[in-house]
Amino acid sequence: MTGCATGAKAFPLQENFGSTQTYSRLFDAPPARTCEASRRALLSQGYIINMATADLVEGQKAFQPEPDAHLQMVIRVVCAPETPDGKVSLGFVTALQDSYAMKKSNNSASLGVGAIGSVSLPFSSGNESMVKVGSETITSDAFYDRFFDLVRRYLVADAALD
Repeated sequence: MTGCATGAKAFPLQENFGSTQTYSRLFDAPPARTCEASRRALLSQGYIINMATADLVEGQKAFQPEPDAHLQMVIRVVCAPETPDGKVSLGFVTALQDSYAMKKSNNSASLGVGAIGSVSLPFSSGNESMVKVGSETITSDAFYDRFFDLVRRYLVADAALD
């Protein structure tokens, strides 16, 4: 007895854990100051801050590279103490980019009028909506390097005020 079973598509392993520095950096500051510098870095680039605490910052920004395409970037920063005295912190950053595309759908209906006979009048309408077509974690070392450099600049500026 054979059925119409379709096997799940197999994908190669997408994650390779390693000791690369892509998503994290050490900062010469307590976690709360690192997260505040990260919040300011995101604000300086036009991000809307969704959440900001002493150890977590999340911001989002929308892009529209084409009239029928939309991108949304969400950046999350987690700040953790790296030394027992809490004067050095580790910042973990992940950027997620969601892609949306315009989807057009046509709806049609007909109207039958019984007194006249079987007359049908077609009515049609179209709807457009944005549909999520992809989601990807940004893996570019250069992207994260630029973000961490900006965080360091805000930490230096903050330290100068002390």
